[in-house]
Amino acid sequence: MTNKTPNILILMADQLTPFALPAYGNRVARTPTLDRLAKQGVVFDAAYCASPLCAPSRFSLLTGKLPSGIGAYDNAAELPAQTLTFAHYLRAGGYRTMLSGKMHFCGPDQLHGFEERLTTDIYPADFGWVPDWDRPAERPSWYHNMSSVLEAGPCVRTNQLDFDDEVTFAAKQKLYDVARERAAGHDERPFCMVVSLTHPHDPYAITREYWDLYDDEEIDMPAVRLDAAQSDPHSQRLRFVCENDRTPPTDAQIRAARRAYYGATSYVDAQFGSVLAALEQCGFADDTIVIVTSDHGDMLGERGLWYKMTFFEGGCRVPLIVHAPGRFGAARVRGPVSHVDLLPTLVDLAGVAPAGGWPDPVDGASLVPHLQGTPAHDVALGEYLAEGAIAPIVMIRRGDWKYVHCPADPDQLYNLGDDPRERTNLAGLPEAADVLAAFRAEAARRWNLPALDAQVRASQRRRRFHYAATTQGRIQAWDWQPFADASQRYMRNHIELDTLEAMARFPRVGR
Repeated sequence: MTNKTPNILILMADQLTPFALPAYGNRVARTPTLDRLAKQGVVFDAAYCASPLCAPSRFSLLTGKLPSGIGAYDNAAELPAQTLTFAHYLRAGGYRTMLSGKMHFCGPDQLHGFEERLTTDIYPADFGWVPDWDRPAERPSWYHNMSSVLEAGPCVRTNQLDFDDEVTFAAKQKLYDVARERAAGHDERPFCMVVSLTHPHDPYAITREYWDLYDDEEIDMPAVRLDAAQSDPHSQRLRFVCENDRTPPTDAQIRAARRAYYGATSYVDAQFGSVLAALEQCGFADDTIVIVTSDHGDMLGERGLWYKMTFFEGGCRVPLIVHAPGRFGAARVRGPVSHVDLLPTLVDLAGVAPAGGWPDPVDGASLVPHLQGTPAHDVALGEYLAEGAIAPIVMIRRGDWKYVHCPADPDQLYNLGDDPRERTNLAGLPEAADVLAAFRAEAARRWNLPALDAQVRASQRRRRFHYAATTQGRIQAWDWQPFADASQRYMRNHIELDTLEAMARFPRVGR
């Protein structure tokens, strides 16, 4: 790594739990690219998303704010266009900002500070996926169900493979274009590129190439097996939402789903490796900070739960690896950190902090002290405000302790140092009474939960009405349409052939 202003490459998976990665102790998965990045980089052992659901998590990562502060309640939430993201800060500081892949933006603003968006999104940009806390017993058709588990296995193609292959190709092509432009002296700005895949998110289906990397016999099964009666109230609601108990999977189906998930994780690793190879070919590797993360995890059958939407470790923990060998030595950070810390970290690394302070205050703190080996903050906060809940759920992780609170449910308190699989809820035990009281007081200071509950319900009602109205008659879609000017591609007669070939060749050949 040189002293030049660094490029930044963020490699993002979807629903990738760190517990499925060798870098975090898994002995099944095959992920040579991520293994190398972890070996050479800084690995955060207790990184958390701000909400265990796609859109709220991503919006918090982008803005450095908790979901409640930006209205990012669920997967049909609209991030206000005036809310500043790290793309805004980096772009204002002279960066070229680019997004290839999924970000789950809803509403008319489909850029949120990115100068270029290379692909459309895999998910809809409208308000069709709004939960309804006013009718908790109803189950909309778009909710997760168990089909992803029951039908898991190898495939030739899926919607998700089509998308991720496009995302990877577009990212690599843009890196080549940036290299050509720099070689021609046309645009020498540092860049921040986000490459965001949808795998290993369910459905649990992957091509034979990756399915066959694994055998059934080596696939580990869930370590904690609970039925509905043994589960906490929120987990019971999730089991209803996902129809776990109406169509319970067999052990063979659980094993197949986990095998496909491992295969999809290896696919993600290969896609990331392909992008990194292009980065190297373009000569950018030595000047680029690479960050790997996911929007949330996947329970993969632990506690009888699948997918996310829970503050148990499998659902809310995320991988976080920062690879910049010339800047930071290989290390592991044990204490809890959060996705909301990424915006201040990126601004810090890029040296683009606003001179007058944050125009839009953030909830996170820079991770640069951690990267430099200096002890720093060790707290992560979370909020869940979407389907399966009937009231706000909040989480505080500090040190070894994790506290989960919902006004509708009994408290949960775990010491993850002693009980990493969260088998024993300490909230009702006398020996944890002081710890519980302190967390309860902190939660009361941090959140006005009755007011937040009212805000969430009001937002749901507005957006449901909006969707019902705007799906009548002529529909104006918000989905991002990538622009491609065919007149400027390949061979065209308004560009002299030798000039065109010279511009397209990289590295350039002197004449």
